[in-house]
Amino acid sequence: MSEPTPTAGLDTAPPADTQDVWDSAAIRRGHLRVRTLVTLRWVVIGGEVALLAAMAFALGYPAPYALCALVVAAGAFVNVLTGVASTPQRVMGDGEAVLQLSFDLLQMSLLLGLIGGTANPFILTLLAPVTLAAATLPLRPLLILGGLGSALSMVLAVVALPYPSIVPEPRLSLDFRLAAGVANVAGIALVAGYVRQSVVEAARMALALDVTQTVLAREQKLSALGGLAAAAAHELGTPLATISIVAKEMAREATLPQVKEDAELLIAQAERCREILKRLAATPDKATDEVHERLSLRQLVQEVIEPHANASREVRVEAIVTGAKGVKTPDIRRLPEITHAFSTFVENAVDFAKSEILVSARFDAESVIIEVRDDGPGFSPEILAKLGEPYVTSRPGAEGSRTGHIGMGLGFFISKTLLERTGAVVTFHNAKPRGAVVAAKWPRSLVEAT
Repeated sequence: MSEPTPTAGLDTAPPADTQDVWDSAAIRRGHLRVRTLVTLRWVVIGGEVALLAAMAFALGYPAPYALCALVVAAGAFVNVLTGVASTPQRVMGDGEAVLQLSFDLLQMSLLLGLIGGTANPFILTLLAPVTLAAATLPLRPLLILGGLGSALSMVLAVVALPYPSIVPEPRLSLDFRLAAGVANVAGIALVAGYVRQSVVEAARMALALDVTQTVLAREQKLSALGGLAAAAAHELGTPLATISIVAKEMAREATLPQVKEDAELLIAQAERCREILKRLAATPDKATDEVHERLSLRQLVQEVIEPHANASREVRVEAIVTGAKGVKTPDIRRLPEITHAFSTFVENAVDFAKSEILVSARFDAESVIIEVRDDGPGFSPEILAKLGEPYVTSRPGAEGSRTGHIGMGLGFFISKTLLERTGAVVTFHNAKPRGAVVAAKWPRSLVEAT
């Protein structure tokens, strides 16, 4: 048996050289805007002015305020230049952003060095530029700025003027200042790490949701073709009737056999078109409901398994419909979300099943349940705990795949999201003694065609 050719799916991996586009999404490029930097810098400068004012006028601490004012003025001057030299909406390049935030770190460090260094509790302000980098810049610029912030924290533990005080006090020990520097470095690493992880997860979630929106829009367009066909049939009926009448008049008044023959051919073809349209939509509303908007449960599960019935010689795919005694079998509204989602589940099961996959639909007076069950090894505990989240897969390279599908862990996430939008409660669990089970349950009123 020849190896299957990898198929293109919604969560199919791109070529190796484009893998990072999926893995990192928007975080692969910086998106720090000039307006964001300028605004946050003014907040920092305002805080510095308030701190110096409180120390000088409220607490009366002695400090080199002239030098401090010069450092703060330098920060304000650079911020003014940054604001007027570029449009607020411009996104900075990575190199420019690193230079701007490095200046902020140096400006803050110089000011802190004049008023106590690591002995000053406001040493925590060095976290701000690094945190902003973690939220807006790629990994390499973040590491540069994190390293610079950490280095400055340790330098301030050794090189700094004494902490201002009204009553002369002995200088804090070097051990304490070094410990404060290490604590600040740890704070930089932890806060930047948390922010970075949040940004990565948010970017991945946004990408996966964009894919979901694309899938849903495509399926809705396909579903809408039925309605468009019915509308076209209705609109084309009048011009075809006119053509038929005119053709009959031509045939009756024709003086030449050739003209009469052409007119009769025109009548026949117009009648053929009318028959085709009649089959499409003899009564448009009714045709749309029957053909495009509703189907039986058995038709639904058959549509789900049909693309995969012959995907592998080793695995048999079957469908079954059961219901509560005395309860009428419901017709289901045609929802492309359901068909797409369960087709994805079956495709996944084909790769892992040992010999059989069963797609079952059950109903009672209150609910409808559709379930995909295979006789494979089941979900591993680490996968089961995160199943339904984006980028969760136990086989990123599709080794041994029967279908040839190269997944990236988006399929289950997309399918779960689509089903939940229809009102389903989606569950994943392992069967006993073996096998994986994926099920969706709806209140009957949400999916039954009326």
